[in-house]
Amino acid sequence: MPRAGSRELLVRTSYAGINASDINWTAGRYLPGLQPPFDTGFEGLGKVVEVGKDCKGFQTGDSVLFMHAGSFSEYLTLPYRKATLLPRLDPAYLSLLVSGCTASIALEKFAVQLAKLAGCHVIGTCSTDEKADFLRGLGCDRPINYKKENLKSVLREEYPRGVDVMYEGIGGEIFNTCVKNLATKGKLVVIGFIESYKSSNFSTRPTLPLHQILLSKSASIRGFFLNDYVADLPSHISRLCQLYEQGQLKALVDVGEGAPGGPFRGLESVYDAVDHLFSGCNRGKVVVEISPPQATPESATRAKL
Repeated sequence: MPRAGSRELLVRTSYAGINASDINWTAGRYLPGLQPPFDTGFEGLGKVVEVGKDCKGFQTGDSVLFMHAGSFSEYLTLPYRKATLLPRLDPAYLSLLVSGCTASIALEKFAVQLAKLAGCHVIGTCSTDEKADFLRGLGCDRPINYKKENLKSVLREEYPRGVDVMYEGIGGEIFNTCVKNLATKGKLVVIGFIESYKSSNFSTRPTLPLHQILLSKSASIRGFFLNDYVADLPSHISRLCQLYEQGQLKALVDVGEGAPGGPFRGLESVYDAVDHLFSGCNRGKVVVEISPPQATPESATRAKL
């Protein structure tokens, strides 16, 4: 059972969020050379059990949201500045962390809503008619089911002048299509390439003459890796929580009801939850209930690799 340092909180994890990047972390792709055992899981939601003497603004029993390595554990310690105080223990808040701050369907749903709040015409891609209806319900102006419609044709015929801002996390041919359909002075933000995450070959190479396309359109491509924006997280999380509380953001949680291995409860369910995310069948943020209400410190366990 860990103890909180002077500037740390000891938190009992109630819920942990599942992210595509969990596979990259456990495979050692982010920190090559890192040897097991190491803590896994990036984000969680739980109750404060112990407060370090130099922590400000927290007390035992508080509900907190956090982004810190080790969320796949019943108890963990973390710097108090990495925790966000919440009014209640609601797993929907987990969708505001990695999903909301990178703004997948979990990420895509926030990208749609935030873009609509900014007054944009929004195009969204998905893999099923059900997800297309879901995106439409969030205000997406043109959902595209790329399993039924040809993405290249739709963009070329319906948006001949190109798209001003694109937000892409799939990679492969989707990335190439986005580059080809950028508008003049358009911007493409790359948040990942999930198509390659389960591949033994992590690298991905574009098949396009990028320099020629970008130059001819005065366009730009920018990568976004959340770890490089840690200092900005508190203000963005607070803003997203505010929008959620005001009803301006819809947060959908998928706990695996009806999924293989679901519903996702306990550390042993993390494996099934990750598979569920990569199956593409999830509707919203995939969440695992880590600790039931009756959990006790004596039974605390941690998931390590």
